[in-house]
Amino acid sequence: MHNQAHRERILILDFGAQYTQLIARRVRECGVYSEILPFDVNESAIRECAPSGVILSGGPETTTSGLTPRVPKAIFDLSVPILGICYGMQSLAQQLGGTVESSDHQEFGHADIQAASGISNSFLGTAFASSSDPGTLDVWMSHGDRVTRLPDGFECVASSVNAPIAAMQDRERKIFAVQFHPEVTHTTGGTEIIRQFVREECGSQGDWTPENIIEEAIHNIREQVGGDKVILGLSGGVDSSVVAALLSRAIGDQLTCVFVDNGLLRKNEREEVERAFSKHGDNSLNLNLVTVAAEEVFLSRLAGLDEPEAKRKVIGETFIEVFEQQANSIKGVAWLAQGTIYPDVIESAASKYGKAHVIKSHHNVGGLPERMRLKLVEPLRELFKDEVRKVGLALGLPASLINRHPFPGPGLAVRILGVVEKRSTDVLRRADAIFMEELRKADYYNKVDQAFAVYLPVKSVGVVGDARRYEPVIALRAVETTDYMTASWAHLPYNLIAVVSNRIINEISGISRVVYDVSNKPPATIEWE
Repeated sequence: MHNQAHRERILILDFGAQYTQLIARRVRECGVYSEILPFDVNESAIRECAPSGVILSGGPETTTSGLTPRVPKAIFDLSVPILGICYGMQSLAQQLGGTVESSDHQEFGHADIQAASGISNSFLGTAFASSSDPGTLDVWMSHGDRVTRLPDGFECVASSVNAPIAAMQDRERKIFAVQFHPEVTHTTGGTEIIRQFVREECGSQGDWTPENIIEEAIHNIREQVGGDKVILGLSGGVDSSVVAALLSRAIGDQLTCVFVDNGLLRKNEREEVERAFSKHGDNSLNLNLVTVAAEEVFLSRLAGLDEPEAKRKVIGETFIEVFEQQANSIKGVAWLAQGTIYPDVIESAASKYGKAHVIKSHHNVGGLPERMRLKLVEPLRELFKDEVRKVGLALGLPASLINRHPFPGPGLAVRILGVVEKRSTDVLRRADAIFMEELRKADYYNKVDQAFAVYLPVKSVGVVGDARRYEPVIALRAVETTDYMTASWAHLPYNLIAVVSNRIINEISGISRVVYDVSNKPPATIEWE
């Protein structure tokens, strides 16, 4: 069945929470497809989604005001299981006849909840039973309001010191709610809670697997493209490589891959891509690969620009122009393939009420000029990064390629703070290569989830031999993360950092100082721009 992967789905209604994507990922880890829609989506879209269950996210608003988001009537009309989280719980309580009030004792961070006595068949039962202290869970709270009176038909199944109703359920209607956040790793038993809802309460079977995703994607590509030719911008990164493998399996020689050497790539990137993907390389895909030398074009377009969004937009527009030129040179090309993934789509969107904030634009989401005759094919558009990796491995791509650290679409341009020039790209490329080389030597490359060097727009005095040096500074960044939405700075050994710093300063004359970034996300982001 070519639609097996999407046979079941959980709808996540987003009220603006910072953790909404985490909810979606946790659901998918249970083997069930999840889709995020904003709270103000057209009700017809809710009905068309036809979910087997709905999760209401948290959010920054308060239900004690009449002007804040509410659960659409169409959600209740679906008559499917519902799980409310934080603001989602408060919305359920308020709309179903309960009471929500502002609390003088707010909870932000860790809190203990206790199972209510005398409750049979609690949807939190599995989580409580698996706790090291049965009947108690260490959870992550983030709320200022709390439910003070249950709606009719509900029972309290857990409480905390500052939230007497920390979880509630209506077994008959299969409506469940928690004041805490089960989607974050800080909550003990959070995975069990989401799995209980998705697999048991909603009766999902777990059809969201790499094999089913691949089968469905290949079918959809063939249906969408037909006999037309497709052009793909192949960067050698995980996303574009998996797209290439999927398209190659689906349409074979109808695909032409274009590698653009824009001068903003990692050291030896061009040689590695040609070796891995061209017909003359050592791969099994046997792709049609065209390499375009475009460093001068990109650097000239970037001249004088120092604002991150401006740089991203120029790079995106230039990419599209290059693709358009190549497409025009190949007879019959009608489609442009892109490695757009689900977080790109979500982060570049905003609700019609303007509640969502665009953190950064993505060069591969929309933005096609009207003059461009190519249509888009985006086979990874519904996948998170970890799902892309699993699909790539299932397609037979080498683990060494699939497990590479993420690299931003705009390349080194957003790791050079300020104006991008030939000199700064060359210096940063060398510094980054030294960092990666030493991480691998010390067996730390696969122990961190992302690492890179950043070129700072400040100069520092240094002394090399008897000579004074006044040159820019390089910052090193390494993080540990499971979802790339939160991250902790990696505690690399001091001697490893010292070796990297010593090599960079001694081997690159254009650098005077090396620093190490010890910022977590949040409040910082992983990338500097």
